[in-house]
Amino acid sequence: MDLGSLLNALILGVSIASIWLIAALGLTIIYGTAGVINMAHGEFIMLGAYSSYMLQFYLGLPYLLCLPASFVIVALVGLALERGLIRYLYNRPLDTLLATYGVSLVLMQGVRLIFGSDPKYLAVPEMFQSNVMLGSASISAFRIVVLGITAFLVFALWLLFYKTRFGVQVRAVMQNKEMAASFGINSGRIYMMTFALGAGLAGVAGALFGVLAIVLPTMGASYVVQAFLMVVVGGGSLAGSVVASGVTGEMQSVFAFFTNDTFARFIIFVLIVVFLRFRPQGLFAQAGARR
Repeated sequence: MDLGSLLNALILGVSIASIWLIAALGLTIIYGTAGVINMAHGEFIMLGAYSSYMLQFYLGLPYLLCLPASFVIVALVGLALERGLIRYLYNRPLDTLLATYGVSLVLMQGVRLIFGSDPKYLAVPEMFQSNVMLGSASISAFRIVVLGITAFLVFALWLLFYKTRFGVQVRAVMQNKEMAASFGINSGRIYMMTFALGAGLAGVAGALFGVLAIVLPTMGASYVVQAFLMVVVGGGSLAGSVVASGVTGEMQSVFAFFTNDTFARFIIFVLIVVFLRFRPQGLFAQAGARR
């Protein structure tokens, strides 16, 4: 066994974990707070990629500025969706699932009509196009950037939800929105803001994924399944999604090192099904029942 190759696989596993996690962050917030299974999350990721493409090639905005701009654009789309549709469907999970699936089809076809079906590409700054040597392992500089941005977002979300008044309100609504309302907390406003925040994070994910892969109207479908798996395995919490992404990313990379990527994904999905069979609440179950 080549130790350098194994080390490279372990480092690549961290990169895979960061990609899975950043795709799952917005979904974790939306599902964890409001209990909404957002089937349009993949299309929010796709909108983030197309937003960056439009800003970069039509307005000449530097790539690094496209990241916060994509957050704002997709957050506004999410805000409009929540105000126009989702807020009428809370506590109706099946209706919400079907409605957001319909929204995903509308968004996909709308982008296809505007931009066409041909692939688009995002230009990454030249300084991120090289490889970085970590001992005997080599990793793309841009993947390190993705890892850094993921770590920053996780830390920022932890501060937001555990060190601010808004975070206290969110956790109060999650535990018992009737009791929270008696203290003057508007649960509708909390749901609106968290849905927009989750959509904006999906937009950032799309802006990053657009560099790692081609930009297509159907690109969101390749990420949303993995994002859902990370949220479910993690138990719907931020910490759970971080741990689930880290463990599964490393396992996929190691399995791919010994076999191939396709078989590694098959093994991961089988292990996830087995895990959920014996622990359906996920790694970190919510502290209390949502009402």
